[in-house]
Amino acid sequence: MESPFEVLGITPDADDGEIVDAYRERVKEAHPDQGGSTAEFQTVKDAYERLQNGYEPGDPLPDKSPTAESGSETEEAPPEPDDPMVAFLNFEVLEDHGWALEDEDLFEKAADANLRSSDFGRFYVDPNDTLLEAAEKNGFAWPFACRGGACTNCAVAVVEGEMPSPASHILPPELTEKGIRLSCIAAPVSDDAKIVYNLKHLPEVSELLLPASRFEQASSTD
Repeated sequence: MESPFEVLGITPDADDGEIVDAYRERVKEAHPDQGGSTAEFQTVKDAYERLQNGYEPGDPLPDKSPTAESGSETEEAPPEPDDPMVAFLNFEVLEDHGWALEDEDLFEKAADANLRSSDFGRFYVDPNDTLLEAAEKNGFAWPFACRGGACTNCAVAVVEGEMPSPASHILPPELTEKGIRLSCIAAPVSDDAKIVYNLKHLPEVSELLLPASRFEQASSTD
């Protein structure tokens, strides 16, 4: 069985930044929506988690699963996590299809539109992760700048579900009342949530944007 380092394609002396970068790249490649498989995707996630938990070269690895040992060609999907599941949609595709945030069947229409996996999909949010961190762990490059609630570059609209807004943030009350949250400091608490990300083109949100270049390793889509 490959070591976590081999799975992620890094050397044992890789630092934390290199490990995170390698994980983000590999998990994107392994995702079933990107041509990978459920088994490969889970292997990459397991490798990253082992490194996060202090795995060192030479540490024992778990035995192969019974399915792998028996040579069965049936690929068993891992059990569904108990963590919150977030369905997401890119705000930029709404105008292309004539949709609006207020549409009650917005996500149903998105499911029938054959959108790219980066524009529409779902992922689970691990405990203690913000929504932005969860998106990045799953290989998605969502807009952000300050990562501290001081701008709206990472703003999302909560269409369904519960995602409390921490007290310290730049959003005015009228936006929080509309379900706008900052993905860099907030996370869902309900079992399921539906959010629209990349709201920087929404007029009331764009007024509070900051240039991503002001912050190290900031990212923003055009």
